[in-house]
Amino acid sequence: MDVTIYEVAKRAGVSIATVSRALRGTGPVAAKTREKVLKAVEELNFTPSRLGVSLAEGRHAANGIVFPDLAGPYYTEVLLGYEEVASELGRSVVILSTKGRTKVNDLIKDLAGRVDGLLIFGHTVPEPLVAELVRLGVRLVFISREPLPGADTLRSENTASAHALAAHLTGHGYERFAFLGAPLTSQDDVDERWQGVRSALGGAIEAVPTREYTVDCGFEAARDLLGGRNRPEAIVCSDDEVALGALLAAEQLGLDVPGDVAVTGWDDIMAARHSRPALTTVRQPMRELGARAARALDELITGVRDTPRHLILTTELVVRSSCGHHPQEVST
Repeated sequence: MDVTIYEVAKRAGVSIATVSRALRGTGPVAAKTREKVLKAVEELNFTPSRLGVSLAEGRHAANGIVFPDLAGPYYTEVLLGYEEVASELGRSVVILSTKGRTKVNDLIKDLAGRVDGLLIFGHTVPEPLVAELVRLGVRLVFISREPLPGADTLRSENTASAHALAAHLTGHGYERFAFLGAPLTSQDDVDERWQGVRSALGGAIEAVPTREYTVDCGFEAARDLLGGRNRPEAIVCSDDEVALGALLAAEQLGLDVPGDVAVTGWDDIMAARHSRPALTTVRQPMRELGARAARALDELITGVRDTPRHLILTTELVVRSSCGHHPQEVST
């Protein structure tokens, strides 16, 4: 395991800021203190990293956000909630989207050295790098991820809501289902939705993957699915964008929703409320996720607390006409 600047500071009996100044020559350090630092460096065979040294140099009044992609209403809503609170707290926000980028680990390390803490979406950052960031003492908050040591996590409830959605659909008498946008990994929110639906429907639902959780990918997959011989009676979609794509595919094929096929989504983005027919979905508090993440990171940065906290926010089943029933909302 690599030696950190924190271990050098402990060995030399000085602060990490003093170690940084001694190594960089950026401030006054007594000759005897510098000698202790250099001796500790030699004994520990320490090689300073830009990340470790930057972290030792103090606060930047900025937060970093690492997302896999910035396209789409879900990310927009989360970012709006985060930025609003960060602005109130007097912090600027530096955003890194990893989609299509090379040397992602280096980019994340560089960002970590320029900000006071990081908000990371899901599993965007590889596990070894997460462990390194935790070990270096980087303040971390994750959105849409299971709890892990050394960081805050915030997520919306998925499994019970998905089970309630599936139970509602069976109440309509539907018997053949498809889950459009099936998870490509077993460690994200969509997988929890799939598990929740499958716990209610068992073998009556099949998993249909999409390349991405977008309108275009939803349209392509739904067009193939609905054009086949064994067309499902109801399509449960991983998110609203995939569901909107499914509505477009049904329209192109001349199918009535919900007469020929029911369609449901997840998130309750603005377009879901104004689609034709209006989309049955599960509402998750996207802006609240961002806002709470900003406050959580500020608490870790300012030392209000140093114990990680793991929160799960409530979601609501919102029933509209795309599944053929009267509107209602059910909290879970």
